[in-house]
Amino acid sequence: MPEAVAAFLQANPDFLAERPDLYRVLSPPKRIHGERLADHMAAMLQAERRRVRSLEAEMDAAVTAGRAGYGLAIRVRLAVLALMRAQDVVEAVTQELPALLGIESCCLLAERPDRRGIPLLPPGTVARVLGPGRDALVRSVPTDIDLLHQEAAPLVLRDALVRVPIWTGHPVLMALGTRDPQALPTRQATATLAFLGRAVAAALAR
Repeated sequence: MPEAVAAFLQANPDFLAERPDLYRVLSPPKRIHGERLADHMAAMLQAERRRVRSLEAEMDAAVTAGRAGYGLAIRVRLAVLALMRAQDVVEAVTQELPALLGIESCCLLAERPDRRGIPLLPPGTVARVLGPGRDALVRSVPTDIDLLHQEAAPLVLRDALVRVPIWTGHPVLMALGTRDPQALPTRQATATLAFLGRAVAAALAR
């Protein structure tokens, strides 16, 4: 059998060159008596296998992120339905949304006094923590957690900050906190969370 394979390759010298995917499963030759060709072949095979492993890791990460983002989108839809039927929007945000979103806490915060009793933020906080041009932000390393998450701060390992564009134009922020990174994925989540912020604003305007 080995002789037949060798004879076939000798008769078809371009066979492997035309099928580079086979190199991914072949064992590289060892260097014999200082021959550089074998070193070169081994390096090519190792580089190709590293590239494949890297691509597989990227694909796995993308699939995981996509699944997490899709799960968040479903949970946000449930949260919007809860907001639509809520008599007390602030209570719904703080009491109902955490369970619906699969997180530990959800707070509304405003830079100006609000008749609903929303906790106050120092002026300029919303612009500072969100940054220019952002309506939502997921943070793997949260800062200002005592200010933004209040009594739930010890539970927060990852958070999301969402602009709530109320009709008065006063800066209002929704802060979501979680211990589970999968609950607030860093990829494919900001558009969904920004939509939730707009839904909260619409509910507050009723």
